[in-house]
Amino acid sequence: MNINFSNACEEEINEFHKKLSKTIKQKRLEKNMKQLDVALEIGIKSVAFYSNCENLKYGKHFNIEHIYKLAKLFEVKPHELLK
Repeated sequence: MNINFSNACEEEINEFHKKLSKTIKQKRLEKNMKQLDVALEIGIKSVAFYSNCENLKYGKHFNIEHIYKLAKLFEVKPHELLK
């Protein structure tokens, strides 16, 4: 018996992460920043981890704290990254 208690399927969540990562990458490029610079600014000590989040590799993605810090760095409201 396979019961799904979620209101969103895995595909929908993956699409959300994909759009979020694309928006973050776009904002980073608009600011002419390197991944390393952004990672260090938001307290991530590993550019590889940041890159994996931005490119959705190995199941890595940005969390709510990252989104808050990225919004502050890019001088936008957090909800603007989630559009």
